[in-house]
Amino acid sequence: MTNPAQTADVIIKALPYIQKFRNRIFVIKYGGSAQIDDELKNDFVKDIALLQLVGCKVVVVHGGGKKINSYLDKLQIKSEFKDGLRVTDKDAIEVVEMVLSGNINKEITALLNKNGAAAIGVSGKDARLLRAKILDNGKYGFVGEIEQVNTYVINGLLDNGLIPVIAPIATDENANSYNINADLCASKVASALKAERVIFLTDTKGILGADGKLISKLNESQITELKEKGVISGGMIPKVDAALQSVKNGVKNAHILDGRISHSLLLELFTDDGIGSMIREK
Repeated sequence: MTNPAQTADVIIKALPYIQKFRNRIFVIKYGGSAQIDDELKNDFVKDIALLQLVGCKVVVVHGGGKKINSYLDKLQIKSEFKDGLRVTDKDAIEVVEMVLSGNINKEITALLNKNGAAAIGVSGKDARLLRAKILDNGKYGFVGEIEQVNTYVINGLLDNGLIPVIAPIATDENANSYNINADLCASKVASALKAERVIFLTDTKGILGADGKLISKLNESQITELKEKGVISGGMIPKVDAALQSVKNGVKNAHILDGRISHSLLLELFTDDGIGSMIREK
C-alpha cells in the first residue's frame, strides 16, 4: 500500500513542472501499443485529461499503422514500406483515410471526452488544416509533405479549451488526399505552433546506443553519428528526423518515449529524470 506521505511528496515534486508548463503547448504523437492495448489507451487519455486540467494546451496527432495494416489485409491490398514510410497507392489511400479520419480519430476523441477532456477530432483536410505536396515526386505514392499548417484554426480550438485530435491526412490545391507520416506531421504542427514540447510515443524505450542502453539526451551531431553507424535505422529514422526538425524550428525540446509504460507522459514531463530520450538542438 502506498504511503500517503510518499504520495504527497510525488505531487509536491511535480508542482514546479505544472507551474512551468501552464498555458504552454504540447504536441503529442500517439501511436504504437499505446493505441492498441486497452489498458494503455485508458492510461493515455487520463494523462491527457490531467494535462489539460492543470492548464497545458494539448494537441494530439495520431497514427494508426497496425489498424491500417489489418484493413489492407482484409481487402487484399498490398502495402510495403520504404525508408520507414508506407508506400500508398490509389487503393491504399482510400483505406488509409477511412481508418485514420474515421475509425481511429473518432475513437480517440470519444475516449478523451469520456474521461473528462474536452476534445474535438479533425482531419488535416478540415478547414485546410494541413496543406501538402506529393513527397519526392511520387516515390512513395500518395504520401505527402506538409507545406503549411493552419495555426489559426488550431490556436482557436486551444483558446476555446479544446484538444484538437488530428488525423494525418492532408490535401493539395487540387484537393488530392495525401497520407502523412504521423511523426513528421506532429513535427510540422509543433514547429508551426512553436510548441513547448513535442512528444513521440513509441514501442521502444527511446533512442538506444550501440550497447542497447537508453540515451537520455541527444543533439544533432550525436544523432548524425548514430545514423552513420547504423545504430539509428529503419522506422526510427523518420521519428528521429521529425524530432530533430522540430527543435531546429522553434520547439524547445522533443521527446521519444516508451508508450508501453503506463502513464509515460506524466513520468517524462513531471519527474526530474524522465523515462525517455530528449532531443535538443545543441
